[in-house]
Amino acid sequence: MLALAIRCYKLLIRFGVYLAPIVLLIVRLAWGWESFESGRGHLNHIPETTQFFQSLNIPAPKVNAIISASTEMVGGLLLMFGLGARLVAIPLVFNFAVAIATDAHDQLIHVFSDPDKLIDYTAFPFLIASLVILAFGPGILSIDGILARTVFRRKTATPLQNRS
Repeated sequence: MLALAIRCYKLLIRFGVYLAPIVLLIVRLAWGWESFESGRGHLNHIPETTQFFQSLNIPAPKVNAIISASTEMVGGLLLMFGLGARLVAIPLVFNFAVAIATDAHDQLIHVFSDPDKLIDYTAFPFLIASLVILAFGPGILSIDGILARTVFRRKTATPLQNRS
């Protein structure tokens, strides 16, 4: 019985290894696109975005609105392609963390008594997606993955190599 459980668990691990690049691709495409769209929307409506930043007492609201929107838009594109994904995830994490810290103050204060308010906040899934890419990388189905295997000649773990 134990041998069967171990075999099933190893099969589950192998399945997860095959599934990981696809999941990372979906995360990058979905949230990269959403980030691009959000940034583009903020840039197309810079007066409204600037006014919103002003209402949050963010210093130099117009400059920060342009920086934030550009970070979302360019970062979203780079995430979708998986180009410099871990590097671009750093300013994205910062951008969304600042958004939560400045605009979701009430949600942060009540995170333990009512966590749904923070989880439902607009920037939260963007932050989580950026953290996932920062932690796990873009996966082998990305430009970074192709560069790692070709130009940099670095072996990446593939489903055939990882037989746990």
